[in-house]
Amino acid sequence: MKFIKKLSCCLVLFGLLFSACKKDFLVVNPTDRLTNASITTDTSLFESYVINRYLGEQVGQNEGEGSPPGFGRGFEYAMASSVTDESMYNTDNGSWLIEQGQMAANNTGFLGTLWARSYGGIRDCNYALSVIKSINMSAAHKTRLIGELEFIRAYRYQDLIRNYGKIVLVGDQVTQLTDNMQNPALFAQVSIQASIAYATAQLDDAAAKLPLNNSSTWALGRATKGAALALKSRLLLYAASPLYAAGTWADAAAAAKVVMDMGKYTLSQNGYSQLFLSPNDNEIIFERLFVPNVAPHVRMEISNGPNGYDGWAGNTPFQNLVDDYEMDNGKAITDPASGYDPQNPYVKRDPRFYATILYNGAPYRGSTVQVFLPGGKDSNQGPSNWNASQTGYYLKKFMNDSYPIDNPWSVAGGQPWIYMRYAEILLNYAEAQNEAAGPDGTVYAAVNSIRARASVNMPPLPGGLSKDDMRTAIQNERRIELAFEEHRFYDVRRWKIAMQTENVPAYGISVTVNPANPSGYTYTRKVSLANRSFLPQHYWLPIPLAEIQASGGQLKQNTGYN
Repeated sequence: MKFIKKLSCCLVLFGLLFSACKKDFLVVNPTDRLTNASITTDTSLFESYVINRYLGEQVGQNEGEGSPPGFGRGFEYAMASSVTDESMYNTDNGSWLIEQGQMAANNTGFLGTLWARSYGGIRDCNYALSVIKSINMSAAHKTRLIGELEFIRAYRYQDLIRNYGKIVLVGDQVTQLTDNMQNPALFAQVSIQASIAYATAQLDDAAAKLPLNNSSTWALGRATKGAALALKSRLLLYAASPLYAAGTWADAAAAAKVVMDMGKYTLSQNGYSQLFLSPNDNEIIFERLFVPNVAPHVRMEISNGPNGYDGWAGNTPFQNLVDDYEMDNGKAITDPASGYDPQNPYVKRDPRFYATILYNGAPYRGSTVQVFLPGGKDSNQGPSNWNASQTGYYLKKFMNDSYPIDNPWSVAGGQPWIYMRYAEILLNYAEAQNEAAGPDGTVYAAVNSIRARASVNMPPLPGGLSKDDMRTAIQNERRIELAFEEHRFYDVRRWKIAMQTENVPAYGISVTVNPANPSGYTYTRKVSLANRSFLPQHYWLPIPLAEIQASGGQLKQNTGYN
């Protein structure tokens, strides 16, 4: 079974895991790796092994090496936003073929490692759970570690479910490289309902075992009770959504309400921009940390910054997203009463726009962004013109302006990557409660609290909305509040609206100097990424062809892929 055979098998010194297991490791005793016996007889090494299960397989890059808890890749390169109507990755990086509907079982672009990486993490958790009884540590500490491993395993299953739909539940059957991989039961794909039931049961058990708070002995970035319950909220929201049809909206609302009723989390009082720069904000439920001098996460700035500042452009926002930011009076720009001026388009917009997107004239690092032609330093007539944005916008969210863009690897610093935060829970609740009971006062309260947060101060939603109108408002609120946080890719799929959102042209903006206009420029929409295409089969990713072949045909490919 290829997705098991290729899993990680050896612990690198100091607890870091290699990304794949090679047959040579079975006959060679490398001097820089530790044996399974060492892990099970040394409690500190065993705990390091558990902590590093957050990192998983760093396929094709080393951003995660040396960093404390977190999932996935480094995030500063192509993000999931760039295979949606949020942005495009300026230099492709395996994202354009997805945007243009060319994804296939033998070519899934930069999303192609999800299957193997997730099952790798599951096997590693199973191994730790199979040996933890023999570890010499207190019962209370073992209980916490079991809860942590159950959380990590459930998180991996979440990634599989939301990307592939029907998946394989290996349970506790796979713990060793010598396990019988020809057992047909290991390839049996289960229903979405069954896999979500399994993952949420794991999260319930994890929540009962995990601590309420991080502390000096349970560091920031490790799972807590709230993280387990928040992930359950997300899974049940997905389960109730039209694409899944595997749960109820009432259950999803109740799961979000449990997190709200903990009384532990609040919306950030430090401002929307600052929320993404500090690991200690009370809005954060679960995050990946990057530590100065060990794993500095300062590459976001060079990867996404404007070319006029020696940046590489990276994930450049679409006009499609820009247009969905309301005016600061709460009206859509399509509303004649909004005050929107298409030739002065960035005035009096939702404050989250200014915290998320760099636009022509935006203040930035002691100067202003200049995408105008002729001569704008951040246009294709500026320095490093191959790094100029093709959409006329640059990403600002997550960026720390105190970090250098040029040669950032030489300077200590690090901001977190937030996986789950309280605003998501409020939006989960609002969506589920609206679908279950209509737009009652609790739905308004959840959404309006986000709009009224410090530094945003947007007007409340208008009263008297119908259920359908509230659904539209909540979907747009998620689009704005959670922009670039890798939600949009899954939201448009679970709502089954991707046939609409992903089949429209991807627009940018062309800015030309025109002193006759009030703003001094003329703004003209342009197509930035041509031939976008989304087909019905794209609601799920294809299982990689190599995995289908390794299973001897027992794994069944998702519909629509050859």
